[in-house]
Amino acid sequence: MKNKTGVLLGRLLRNILRSPDTIITVAITPIMMMLLFVYVFGGAIKTGTNNYVNYLLPGILLITIASGVAYTSLRLFNDVKSGLMARFFTMPIKRSSILWAHVFTSLVSNALTIVIVMLVAFLIGFRPSADLLDWLAVVGILGLFTIALTWLAVIPGLTAGSMEGATAYSYPLIFLPFISSAFVPTETMPKLVRVFAENQPVTSIVNAIRALLYEGTVGNSIWMALAWCVGIMIMAYIIASKVFKHQLG
Repeated sequence: MKNKTGVLLGRLLRNILRSPDTIITVAITPIMMMLLFVYVFGGAIKTGTNNYVNYLLPGILLITIASGVAYTSLRLFNDVKSGLMARFFTMPIKRSSILWAHVFTSLVSNALTIVIVMLVAFLIGFRPSADLLDWLAVVGILGLFTIALTWLAVIPGLTAGSMEGATAYSYPLIFLPFISSAFVPTETMPKLVRVFAENQPVTSIVNAIRALLYEGTVGNSIWMALAWCVGIMIMAYIIASKVFKHQLG
């Protein structure tokens, strides 16, 4: 069996290049949400910071990724339903190459979308104080988060019976940042909501990215963020691999 991850990755990236509107479509919702919160709600939200877009951006980036990985489910669903996946099974290629190609495609496409969102953030006043090491840490966390959610996306992509079912799983992921520290400090929330918000993965990841970008004091939040990303990634990878092997028969 040959490892053809690069060849399969090229196939998927060519599809994206032929339809760049997928990246633009994914970027539009987070950008509109960012503009809405900054220019409509920002003046009424008290975060203890002078620049609300600085506070808001980490959560917007996570929403961008959650929106983008839905296309991984869709691409996998299309491969399964069109019979292309079954054709791959008959070829002398390493089976894991098929899934890893989709994961790497998600990483590349989401990176491009994040760049677009961040460029708009700079235009409306985002001003980080991060140095090179801080930026590398942010890129690492966002990369791990993307891979973790992408492996989650693989599961419905392989098992869904309809296009809607393949992408519907992303809706709770997009909603999760709203019950976290992404938009407002958790201290302002009712007790039960606050308990949930402070103990779910998005809050740890958002706090770590925010601290790296401009607050300066990261503390334990970066280790919590890494633990959540790695934990989700391992769990999703194990489940996705079992589902894939079941399909192989």
